[in-house]
Amino acid sequence: MSAAVPADVAACETLVELLAWRAACTPSGAAYRAFDAEAAGWHTLDWAQVKVRVGRWADALGASGVRHGERVAILLPNGLNAVSIDLATLSRGAAPVPLHAIDNPASVAYILSDSAAVMLCVQSLAQWEAIEGVGLPLPALHTVVVEALPTDAEEVVEAAGVIEAHQTHEVARPRIVGLQAWLAQGEGWAPASGSSVQLLQPEDLAAIVYTSGTTGKPKGVMLTHRNVMANVKAILCSIDVQTQDLFLSFLPLSHTFERTAGYYLPMAAGACVAFARSIPQLAEDLRQVRPTVLVSVPRIYERVHAALQARLATSPVKARLFAWTEAVGWRRFCRAQRLTVPAGVPAWFDALAWPLLDALVARQLRAQFGGRLRAAVSGGAPLSASLAHCFLGLGIPLLQGYGMTETSPVVSVNLPDDNDPLTVGRPLPGVEVRIGPDRELQVRAPSVMKGYLNRPEDTARTVSADGWLGTGDQAAIEAGRVRILGRIKEIIVTSTGEKVPPADLELAITADPLFAQAMVLGEQRPFIAAIVVLGASEWRRLAKSLGLAPDDAASLQASAAREAVLARIRLAAASFPHYAVPRAVCLTTEPWTVENTLLTPTLKLKRQNLMQHFEAEITRLYQR
Repeated sequence: MSAAVPADVAACETLVELLAWRAACTPSGAAYRAFDAEAAGWHTLDWAQVKVRVGRWADALGASGVRHGERVAILLPNGLNAVSIDLATLSRGAAPVPLHAIDNPASVAYILSDSAAVMLCVQSLAQWEAIEGVGLPLPALHTVVVEALPTDAEEVVEAAGVIEAHQTHEVARPRIVGLQAWLAQGEGWAPASGSSVQLLQPEDLAAIVYTSGTTGKPKGVMLTHRNVMANVKAILCSIDVQTQDLFLSFLPLSHTFERTAGYYLPMAAGACVAFARSIPQLAEDLRQVRPTVLVSVPRIYERVHAALQARLATSPVKARLFAWTEAVGWRRFCRAQRLTVPAGVPAWFDALAWPLLDALVARQLRAQFGGRLRAAVSGGAPLSASLAHCFLGLGIPLLQGYGMTETSPVVSVNLPDDNDPLTVGRPLPGVEVRIGPDRELQVRAPSVMKGYLNRPEDTARTVSADGWLGTGDQAAIEAGRVRILGRIKEIIVTSTGEKVPPADLELAITADPLFAQAMVLGEQRPFIAAIVVLGASEWRRLAKSLGLAPDDAASLQASAAREAVLARIRLAAASFPHYAVPRAVCLTTEPWTVENTLLTPTLKLKRQNLMQHFEAEITRLYQR
């Protein structure tokens, strides 16, 4: 599935050049597709229309006084408006600061302050009021554009004196304006006579993306046009993305994985991107849009798998048929990929059985993804082996990759004809990898970030003088493929000296649909323990089988419940050494979310916050 980069794309040094080339090359080609609620159908824009639209937004930025090198923060859901302001900002030579829509107001306010953003685009006035309510001074911010600001609300804001900048407690408040009024102000705008235009350079910033660290304040990763374009070109060299491909975009555009692989990459290839309406409507959108390429984090695949397992649990016959289909499909996959094939069944038997099993079982699962996926890329977090085994066995072309915000982001990826799901694939062309001290994976490539904004010491600690970036992940390089072992800082060392990588163990536990979320612990403790969030339907089923009331909080403390849950955990962790299997467990049904500060905006566990939140429970776990 590898391909050469078109000469015209190779010549593009900035994302602005890439857009101009694409609009000139295939002006009538489908660019973006969005759902029109009024028409109750999907509306498509071609590349010529996108260019005109971006030009209009860029004029509005110019009329607002946004200058080369300044920062425009974007707090919008995926869609045409988010793309328009992003591309318009780049066209003005400014740098987008994409924000996580589910991040808390205090974190957003910190990012606005740290990046010195001069403009903020938000979906609603309530969002801005929550950010402003944090009370953090934002002296650089002069304009807030509100996407959904009704005319009457705009009049109220103006009457309150918010439209015109004024002083309140010696802190200047920004101008608030509705999107349509803001765009109208840019009509007919032109640079003042005699003003010089600074040309965009490859080393100019293409984005400042804040990493949602599991500890401390987020860091602003400075990515240049050269960084992002290098990554786009390297991916194109590895994966044959075609003009007829259709991507479904649902990962936030604040996620570098989505920005590069699900946004700029399709632009380079001339493919179309459809914007999903929402996560609750994702299943329906998959069936309607029928994408050929899906870019996702493991959580989406995990949800599909958990729902599937829950349905199978109600029918032993269907469960056995499904398991047989998965086993046959997995053996066929291993033979095709030249991987070790589970022994005991000849190839001819699988060849005879597969057409029937495919029609009865596998095709139905593929239909849930639209039925025509050529590639389902998973990145951003580890993918469990059991999930990969299931989906690949049923014909979903699941490709696990690896990257990080600081590398723009893709470092390595499996390919359809070279896919070992126990690894994250081979490095992209032009990307060097090596193993450093403490088995740390180190990366050197044109896609490695310029540095962390306002943090030269952190930059120096992360990127060496000769350009090697320390990922913080332990890894092994085996036959040219990268296998991730775990985070260096997250390795648990028990008081008996055993080392346990928590992420792998947590993945194994949450493969069981009983467990919606899990965190294991045991640093300098005599054994490993776990805190688990129980899935509502599975917990209800288990509690009733134990004679417990599922809605009674006391049932979570019952010894029968803990023993039953530990038995399920032992089964899920059967492939781990005995010392890694949790011996005590705390049960809860309250989900961990970004809002309750227990998850990062990219849905990683905030371990320190979780440890503090469950401090009393953890003490009891080790007193039993």
